[in-house]
Amino acid sequence: MADFLGQVERRAFKHAQFATHDTQAALDIVQDAMLKLSEKYSQRPLEELPMLFQRILQNTIKDFFRRLKVRTLWTTPISSLILHNGESDDLQDPLESFSADESNAFSNDSPDKHLERSKLIEKIEECLKKLPARQREAFLLRYWEELDVSAAAKAMGCSEGSVKTHCSRATHWLAEELKKEGITL
Repeated sequence: MADFLGQVERRAFKHAQFATHDTQAALDIVQDAMLKLSEKYSQRPLEELPMLFQRILQNTIKDFFRRLKVRTLWTTPISSLILHNGESDDLQDPLESFSADESNAFSNDSPDKHLERSKLIEKIEECLKKLPARQREAFLLRYWEELDVSAAAKAMGCSEGSVKTHCSRATHWLAEELKKEGITL
């Protein structure tokens, strides 16, 4: 179980961060999803864990938005009275603190190639944040998590055709946005 959670931790964090646009909430969501998986499904076979985890992660993200909707409904008038000093509370990207994998295929690249790749990843992440939620979810499940169409459909709770449609729209839109930036993949 620990090995599985270690493998999916970074991708799950990015997935939650793209969905919520909030680093702290994404960390909480991933932690909650991992706890739910280990508490309720630790006895399941290893082959079932990726699908179960994706479903739990998606439900935890939906629960976050449900709670957020209720909180903002009741707390908006109070929060509008609080003065903000405009200082950023963002420290750093949590993924920056993880050590690099020694078997990484890109570890021998020159610094300029590494910088170029990191800028490309930043552009892609910016574009992913602009996608509609269902398209982003389908895209991340298919291409980030590398799930097949039927597995992604099960994780999203929709038909395989919907997954294909969402992925197609997302990839076409992303390609156009990146082309505007002068990036062709």
